[in-house]
Amino acid sequence: MATINTIQDLIRLLDENPEWVDALRARLLTQEILELPEQLARLAAEVRELGVKVDRFVEATNQRLEALEAGQARHEERLDRLEAGQARLEAGQARLEAGQARHESELKELRRDIAVIRGGHARTAAIGKVAGIARSMGFRLARTLTEDDLWDMTDSADTSSIPSNLLDSFRNADLTMEATETKEGVCYITAEVSFTVHERDVSRAVRNSRLLTRFTGRPAFAAVVGERVHSDVQDIIDSGKVFWYRLKSDDLEVE
Repeated sequence: MATINTIQDLIRLLDENPEWVDALRARLLTQEILELPEQLARLAAEVRELGVKVDRFVEATNQRLEALEAGQARHEERLDRLEAGQARLEAGQARLEAGQARHESELKELRRDIAVIRGGHARTAAIGKVAGIARSMGFRLARTLTEDDLWDMTDSADTSSIPSNLLDSFRNADLTMEATETKEGVCYITAEVSFTVHERDVSRAVRNSRLLTRFTGRPAFAAVVGERVHSDVQDIIDSGKVFWYRLKSDDLEVE
């Protein structure tokens, strides 16, 4: 039998008898330690499998991120197009509003021009109807007063208490007529002419008739001449305070 005196003797015997190694290992090590290599092998396999799963997960995650980034890029591109479209829409809206404003301004100016033309045409028609206006009011026309006649009238009167704008309105009345009454002699008629008679026409006619009476000491009557009257003055006309001479369509026709 071999004698073991040193650790070298033991190692030499284990090398010469490999089966002793397993027997010695089983004697010296616990079952858990003996099973550790197999457990480590299984753990390594699980780690490798987990690594494969992690790689697949990372790859799938990267793919989803790429898809999200591509979707985000498309979304941003659509948003850019929407913003550009919105900018064009706002620019178009601004141009439309500017055009609308110009249109409204031009329309307003056109209406003013038409009003001036219609008013001038109505005054021209009224001048040709002065005798008829006086006759319609129950008087007979003596003469039509000029602006110079009205200046002479105000120059010879005390006008210190009358505002200059009212005197200007008096001298620029559309029609001022001297007429005769059957019983009382001379009277005056002052008329304001508009295609459509408004409250301002009535007010001027009434005011000017009072000034005529003040300057001449004779009765003066207010009249308005036009194709139609606005509803806000109909009651005044109906009351007889102001006479309305209505121009007919034939009177306004251009020859």
